Amino acid sequence: MKNRSSSRFSHIKLPYLLTLPIILLVALLVVYPISQAIWTSLTDKTLGAAVDEKINFVGLRNYNSLLHSPTFLASLRITTTYALLNVVFSVGAGLLTAILVNKKFRGRGGIRALMTAPWAFPDIASVIIFIWILNSAFGVVGILNQHLPFDTSGGWLTSSPYAFVSIIVMSMWKTFPFYSIVFLAALQGVPEDLTEAATVDGAGPFQRFKTVTLPSIRPTFVLLALLAFIFAFRQFSMIYLTTGGGPERDTETLVLAVYNTAFKYYDLALSSAIGVVGLIFTFLIAVAFLALQSRAEKSNS
Repeated sequence: MKNRSSSRFSHIKLPYLLTLPIILLVALLVVYPISQAIWTSLTDKTLGAAVDEKINFVGLRNYNSLLHSPTFLASLRITTTYALLNVVFSVGAGLLTAILVNKKFRGRGGIRALMTAPWAFPDIASVIIFIWILNSAFGVVGILNQHLPFDTSGGWLTSSPYAFVSIIVMSMWKTFPFYSIVFLAALQGVPEDLTEAATVDGAGPFQRFKTVTLPSIRPTFVLLALLAFIFAFRQFSMIYLTTGGGPERDTETLVLAVYNTAFKYYDLALSSAIGVVGLIFTFLIAVAFLALQSRAEKSNS
C-alpha cells in the first residue's frame, strides 16, 4: 500500500519536475529582466553613476516626465504608425503572394524558394542592399529621382517624410516572405469541396475568397497580424542602421528612444520607464487582438 501511494505521488510530482527547468529559464530570462526594469524606472539611476553612488527611489516621477514629454509622445505615435503600416503592407503582401503561388503553374517551386530570400537575409545585409538602392548618386531609385513628380534631392534616408516611407518599404520587403509561407500553409487547409461548391453556385474569385477562403484562414490572419505588430514594435537594427532615428527624430521609435536615452543621455531610469510603457502597450494590443479572435470564433460557431 505504501509503495502504491509513493508511486502515485511520484507520478503527480513528475510533470512539475519536468517543467521546472523551463520555469527557471523563463524566470531568469524574462521575469527577472522585466522586474529589474520596473524597479529601475522607479529610481533616478544613471548609466554613468559610480558604483558606490546612492540610487534614490523617485516613484512615478519618470512616468510623469514621459506623459509631459513631446519627444516621447512623438516616438509613441511614430512607433504605432510604423507597426500598423507594417501589419497592413507586410501581412497584405504575404497574403497576396501566398494566393498567387498557391496556384499551379510551371516553376512554382522555384518561385516559392526565391521568395523566401529576403526573409533569410540577415538584417545587416538587407540594410546594405537598401542603402545602395536608395543612394542618390548611384542607386537604382536615386537614378530615377529626376523622373519622380516630387523632390527627393535631400535623399531617401536623410529627408522627411521619405525616410519613414523607406523604412516601411524595407521592413515589408524583409518580413513578407515569412507571412507568405504561413499563409500558404493555411491555404492548403481550405476545403476544396467548399471552393468547388461556391464556383458551381456562380461565385467569382473575390466572392469565393470572401465567403470560403477568408473564414478558413481567419485565425492565421489574426495571429500573423499580431506577430507583425509585435515584430515591428520591437524593430531596432534596421532602423538604427539606416536612419538612426533621424532626420530630426522622424523615425525614432520607442526602441530607439530606449537606446538613445540610455546610451546617449545616460538616463537609465527614464530609459527603463520607456521600455516598461512599451511593454504594457504591446501587452494591451496583444490582449485586444486575442479578444477579437475569440469573439470572431464564438460568432462563427
